[in-house]
Amino acid sequence: MEIFIYLVVAAGAFLLGSIPTGYLVARSRGMDIRQHGSGNIGATNIFRTLGKPLGIFVFFADALKGAMAVELAFTLGGEQNQEAAWLGIIAAVAVIGGHNYTPWLGFRGGKGIATSAGVLLALMPLAVAIIATVWGVVFFTTRYVSLASISAAAALPLSLVLLWGTRYGSSPPLLGFAVVISGLAIWRHRTNIERLRAGTESRFDRKTKS
Repeated sequence: MEIFIYLVVAAGAFLLGSIPTGYLVARSRGMDIRQHGSGNIGATNIFRTLGKPLGIFVFFADALKGAMAVELAFTLGGEQNQEAAWLGIIAAVAVIGGHNYTPWLGFRGGKGIATSAGVLLALMPLAVAIIATVWGVVFFTTRYVSLASISAAAALPLSLVLLWGTRYGSSPPLLGFAVVISGLAIWRHRTNIERLRAGTESRFDRKTKS
């Protein structure tokens, strides 16, 4: 496959990921979300600041960016073989990078959890069930969104090991990719980790406005 296709996939996925959904939704309500709550443009801050419906919308919109980027890469790659897997991985890395470091906001974006979820749903759907279960158990036990997200990220590489042999599950590049995005997601939560250790992290409030 020509290098041109890889470049097109990477550039297209990055630009798709760079669409700052949360920022645009907040702007439509006359608010710069970067000046409210945690200052993050992701779904969690939208949820807490603007309410449940908009938070859910932003989460699914950001997840859709990830899934679309990977599926379009698979379409360009043709058959689901090792070469298509590499295209999917390139698209996944680029779309998450675009979301986390959007050039439209000075290369400061979200933490990539929703976009990563969309990527994973397209790349390794069976693994999503495992990490979603981990996220749910941790969240409903502790009420910390950040801790649930960190735990789900850490569980991703393990889920691929458990599902070895499924769709691209026997692909070392895919496992390597899982390790990389897991590490990136945890790194993007480093300030949350500091607050969790200090006991100052905010718990999710069931009374969040809707």
